[in-house]
Amino acid sequence: MKIVVIGGTGLIGSKLVTKLRSHGHEAVPASPKSGVNAVTGEGLAAVLAGADVVVDVANAPSWEPAAVLDFFQRSSTNLVAAEAAAAVKHHVALSIVGTERSPDNSYFRAKLAQETIIKSSGVPYSIVRATQFFEFLGAIAETSVIEGKIVVPSALFQPIAADDVADRLAEVAMGQPLNGTIDIAGPEKAPFNEFIARRLKASGDARPVMGDPKAPYYGAPIDDTSLNPLGDARLGKTPLATWLANL
Repeated sequence: MKIVVIGGTGLIGSKLVTKLRSHGHEAVPASPKSGVNAVTGEGLAAVLAGADVVVDVANAPSWEPAAVLDFFQRSSTNLVAAEAAAAVKHHVALSIVGTERSPDNSYFRAKLAQETIIKSSGVPYSIVRATQFFEFLGAIAETSVIEGKIVVPSALFQPIAADDVADRLAEVAMGQPLNGTIDIAGPEKAPFNEFIARRLKASGDARPVMGDPKAPYYGAPIDDTSLNPLGDARLGKTPLATWLANL
């Protein structure tokens, strides 16, 4: 199959392209670097010609509330229109676990708007909602520094390795459209601050990590249900210890 990966040069996209090619598929990475811009529509018709599946893993360049909403609304609207014109058989989108449970998080609101466009497009689809990636734990810590301490939520957290995300996306892309949503998460669940503390310790960072139930996650309050699957989920195989050992 010809599978076009929108955002195919990024963290998840590049891994996904490699995995799809290893299964014998024609995986085509598409991004502004290759002349394809889903926000403007540039290059979409050409890259989607003959495509069977499109996987959208693109990320917004700005998380400013209006900008991130505009990015996902424009890109998704352009994508599904181009897919319909090219008779694409399956649209796969990477989203976030808990999009509908964090209305104060502007990025989650934007992803929910993206999901709504996909569901109403008429193009057969699968939405894969993932928890936070191990790869971003360090960056989260750096945005949570208060007087030399790392202060993060103490709510339960179930992050996942990017390799496992790419594995699940590949499985879905190679299968039949779900016309629904699935959740994927890491194999371990623990307080948010414990994951952050383990990540910092592995890199030799001695700053103390404090868990605060009132600490926000990207500006929004969270609880034990905010970031984790509430029902069935496909779990990744990589525990944090294994991932940390490969830093």
